[in-house]
Amino acid sequence: MKKYEMILQNLDCKDCANKIEEKIKKINGIKSVSINFVTKKLAFELSNENLEKGDVISSISSIAENMGVILEHGEDKGEYKHIIDKNDLMSTCISILLFSIAFVPTFPYWTKFLLFFVSYLLAGKNVLIRAARNISLGQLWDENFLMTVATVGAFFIGEFPEGAAVMIFYRIGKFLENAAVNRSRNSIADLMNIKPDYANIKIGEGIKKVSPEQVNVGDVIVVKPGEKIPLDGKIIFGDSTVDMSMLTGEFAPKDVGVKNDVLSGSINRGGLLYIEVTKKYTESTVSKILDLVQNASNKKTETENFITKFSKLYTPLVISISVLLAFMPPFIIPGETFSKWFYRSLVFLVISCPCALVISIPLGYFGGIGAASKYGILLKGSNYLEALSDINTVVFDKTGTITKGIFKVSKLNPTDGFSEGSLLKYAAIAESLSNHPIAISITKAYGKEIDVNKIENFKELAGRGIKLRYGNEEILAGNKLLLQESDIEIPKVNMPGTAVYIAIDKDYAGNIVISDQIKDDAKKTLSGLKRIGIKNLVMLTGDNKEEALRVGSQLQFDHIYAELLPHQKVEKIEEIAASEKQKNKMAFVGDGINDAPVLSMADIGISMGGLGSDAAMEAADIVLMTDEPSKLIDAIKISRATKRIIRQNIIWAFGVKIMVLLLGAGGIATMWEAVFADVGVTLLAVVNSMRLIKRKKF
Repeated sequence: MKKYEMILQNLDCKDCANKIEEKIKKINGIKSVSINFVTKKLAFELSNENLEKGDVISSISSIAENMGVILEHGEDKGEYKHIIDKNDLMSTCISILLFSIAFVPTFPYWTKFLLFFVSYLLAGKNVLIRAARNISLGQLWDENFLMTVATVGAFFIGEFPEGAAVMIFYRIGKFLENAAVNRSRNSIADLMNIKPDYANIKIGEGIKKVSPEQVNVGDVIVVKPGEKIPLDGKIIFGDSTVDMSMLTGEFAPKDVGVKNDVLSGSINRGGLLYIEVTKKYTESTVSKILDLVQNASNKKTETENFITKFSKLYTPLVISISVLLAFMPPFIIPGETFSKWFYRSLVFLVISCPCALVISIPLGYFGGIGAASKYGILLKGSNYLEALSDINTVVFDKTGTITKGIFKVSKLNPTDGFSEGSLLKYAAIAESLSNHPIAISITKAYGKEIDVNKIENFKELAGRGIKLRYGNEEILAGNKLLLQESDIEIPKVNMPGTAVYIAIDKDYAGNIVISDQIKDDAKKTLSGLKRIGIKNLVMLTGDNKEEALRVGSQLQFDHIYAELLPHQKVEKIEEIAASEKQKNKMAFVGDGINDAPVLSMADIGISMGGLGSDAAMEAADIVLMTDEPSKLIDAIKISRATKRIIRQNIIWAFGVKIMVLLLGAGGIATMWEAVFADVGVTLLAVVNSMRLIKRKKF
């Protein structure tokens, strides 16, 4: 299934975005579709590869055009642009001028009417056209329809100045609202200003400046001091210092030289570098980060889904009340006039559009996602940002997550008949074909070449160790479970570290103790999580119980589960999840390389050290771009701050609207207050949402 992405230019209405999305879903052949209002990006997937893409795009284009939205498409993904319609701005300015002239007291009645009416048409032509188009499509319940009915109604009862003024004020409000939304879009785009503009590709003796997308694997690119590294690669000439702060959120200069890997999005702060490209741009680190951040809002939260459903009920309900307000009192209350109550019903209509909610809520979540990216925290969906605020339990893997995962041989304990050298040699033979960090530490400690051609019947047994034949000898190397399965008795090891037990032809040869260090900020992470209210901290590991208890007691975990096989980790996660209350969420934090089953089982899977790791980005819902577990505290704080902002927007929007509704029904509020309750509140909610990006500390 191939996914396509396009840009919806001049998309300034969240309600329009929802309607376009609903219409596209009904097109035959569309498997999935989502519209990101913040980035103006339309993404869809075809259910049948044999479908003609052009026919589907034509159908989508016609739907967008019917909504007054221009669709930009092509083979390349578009980038949203913010264009002010100068004609629209000029019409509004002329409208304001005519509206002011109409108040000249010496003008006759019909001259005033004509000036107010032309002023009204100039300010509201786009609203009137969209309302007419939507009515022809059977779509009534949006702000264009409501403003049209309300202002036409005002002219109908002789309130010419108010009808024209409301439309002018509405247009000015929309200009300000769009400016605020576009500014927030630009702020988010600036946060993601890691995309390289060009690459200097080496061709023969010369250098040619090209788009990063044009560079192939194996090409050599030249990165000058101060330039961004455009693609992932390996240095073949030069040495320098690279700044990865735009990827990690922290200024962490790294010295690099020949044979070192470098990541796209980093900045070369030192000397000239020649880099052999190892990944195409679409598979590079910077491309994946941009894709994650820009598309995170496509996965809508429960709050967004609720507001979308609620708005579909809310607007018709308020319109029904406005109709009753117009016709019931004149019939029930003696002496009341229809024009008086009809005017009050028009005030109801202007207020009823829930724009402040449907715009500010997704914008708030996108602001939270952008703020998280500044800290080197990538979220695959705004739904995960929302879920973070409800975490009650955090489960940690041990190795590579709260420990450094850099193993060293600290002790050799051979039995009688074996020397330290022979014990290490047998262990190195067993581990020579494994990529496990413990295996690498043993082969590194041995430091000699091993004839792998003599290895036969090699088996790596998950969660236990390795079994093989080398020449005429059978070698077992692993934890005590592996040896116990072969009925080999082993003594208890009372040393800090992980023990690797060795047996030769069912004869116990001894053990090798491997040490691993706790990460510098692990203790700060655990205490910080407790301080912000996380109730349950759990550690899962396949390591031996003694080592698990040593690490766990230092960091003060609430529960420690050791000597777990991979399937037992999954079972334990299911058990912990079942014990949680329905609202509470559970997060699992792992290294993202061998924890995929457990990451997928948790409510939120969080991968550590995702910088440059394809496995980490694929497996997890949230990726912490450095090896610091304390980033999780920042992620939770950002989530809670986002939730507070969105809650403020909801309370503010509903509070002001309900107050003005009541004032309007009582005849105290006019259309001026009603327009403020619609456009003004939306503007304030958008500005409030953008506080997330501007904040420097959470």
